[in-house]
Amino acid sequence: MGCDGGTIPKRHELVKGPKKVEKVDKNAELAAKWKYCALSQEKLKRPIVACELGRLYNKDSIIEYLLDKSAERPNSEAVTHIRGTRDIKELNLTDNPEWEGERRNTKGDRYEDIHCGMFICPVVGLEMNGKHRFCYLQTCGCVFSERALKEVKTEICHKCGDPFKTDDVVVLNGTKEEVDKLREKMEEKRAKAKTKVRYILEAQLKSSKPLKHETSSTKAENVAGPSSSKSSSSSSGASKRSIQKMQDKSEAFKSIFTSHSSAKRTKDQMSNWVTHTPYHF
Repeated sequence: MGCDGGTIPKRHELVKGPKKVEKVDKNAELAAKWKYCALSQEKLKRPIVACELGRLYNKDSIIEYLLDKSAERPNSEAVTHIRGTRDIKELNLTDNPEWEGERRNTKGDRYEDIHCGMFICPVVGLEMNGKHRFCYLQTCGCVFSERALKEVKTEICHKCGDPFKTDDVVVLNGTKEEVDKLREKMEEKRAKAKTKVRYILEAQLKSSKPLKHETSSTKAENVAGPSSSKSSSSSSGASKRSIQKMQDKSEAFKSIFTSHSSAKRTKDQMSNWVTHTPYHF
């Protein structure tokens, strides 16, 4: 049986077998995690943030997601654990001087090395391209390679000098097991924060709760309050005496005050006040 032109088809052209599973290049997949946003799948550009699970995002994409969570996004399951800006940390990255980015290949006719990272470790100079493990500090956001943190052990950040603890180190783009551990750590931290907030609220409610029953002492004070105030006012009124009636004071001393007879004027000495209006001529 022939086709046009007398060609004879072969068996593999007539019988279709099972489709071959396309294998994903692991190196390309790793490189994509370090160059593209985990939410929008756009190229990473400053400012870049990371979540508590070690995923990289563009800050603009996270803000858009937080402003409108109802919008449909292809990778919305990657950010369900982000409730607000407090759940992300802006990264303090070190640029790679050898990475030229899109400036080098503007026409698309030059080879672009996918393993050339945009950022490097400021301590040992390793490129952040997926081949080496990198971490960031939740206290300051500085990013280092895991090798730098192991070889140069310190409790102060190598870049900015801020102190940090071992619990503040988060692995970037870690394995599934590492992500699961980070998730457990995140949930435990949030549970402690909720317990602390609940304890503070309960303490505030207890301190501001009014007393339902007055004690006998408080009642006695309330009853004695008006009478005591009246007695004090009467005593203060009694204590106020005219200086002119004090016999132990001299006339020279009494003449200082306006209640003295010398300070009073007669009707002839008093002047009349005249008010002028704009209509008085």
